[in-house]
Amino acid sequence: QVQLVESGGGLVQAGGSLRLSCAASGSIFSINAMGWYRQAPGKQRELVATITSGGSTNYADSVKGRFTIARDNAKNTVYLQMNSLKPEDTAVYYCNADLVPSSWLPSRKYWGQGTQVTVSS
Repeated sequence: QVQLVESGGGLVQAGGSLRLSCAASGSIFSINAMGWYRQAPGKQRELVATITSGGSTNYADSVKGRFTIARDNAKNTVYLQMNSLKPEDTAVYYCNADLVPSSWLPSRKYWGQGTQVTVSS
């Protein structure tokens, strides 16, 4: 059984910062890419940022220069540092991991339960 548990969401004023964390636990053989997605009310879930096991990163244009993704492979944890937050960043943020649970199983994507980020103007 694999679990992704997010933490760090909350309410912040525009211009403020938040740091999200997501820890993967359970039966884990290896983790490939990890990432963050978000879903605002009435909108589709969208990619925010991803990071490979080697540290290569990819960001949505809307967050480039404001958000930074990082990971600690020893702790199976991915982070999202969010600076200069805007009201349009308000959404539920979901952690995602492309993970191999056992050496004899293929990789698959796992999702966290989501954490609410609200940015007030």
